[in-house]
Amino acid sequence: MADKTYTDAEVTERLARELPKWRLEDGWIRRTYKTASWKSTLMVINTVGHLAEAAWHHPDITASYAWVEVRLMNHHAKGITDKDFALAKKIEEVVQWQPGKEGEGLEGTPEKDQRFAYVRYDD
Repeated sequence: MADKTYTDAEVTERLARELPKWRLEDGWIRRTYKTASWKSTLMVINTVGHLAEAAWHHPDITASYAWVEVRLMNHHAKGITDKDFALAKKIEEVVQWQPGKEGEGLEGTPEKDQRFAYVRYDD
């Protein structure tokens, strides 16, 4: 049974509700993560790669020194499906995780020292 594909209007509405930092463009849902350096760019790519492999649903990734763009579209279904939304949510959850703000013992990456800068968080 084929995965249900969503119309552009359905995708746009769902992104606004569930993944507001993601956008629909050229048939893909996309998100650009800003990073602090090449090291953090590679760490984001590896994180996305791990999640994609575990999910067995693989995005396209484009990267530069201080950013990573993740693009999702179900190649088999030739459109956006629930698999794309599910993986996008997991990527968003993990890449945007800020343990220092949870107050559970993990301090998180030092924000003021550029030697240790990581993802440029949205909040």
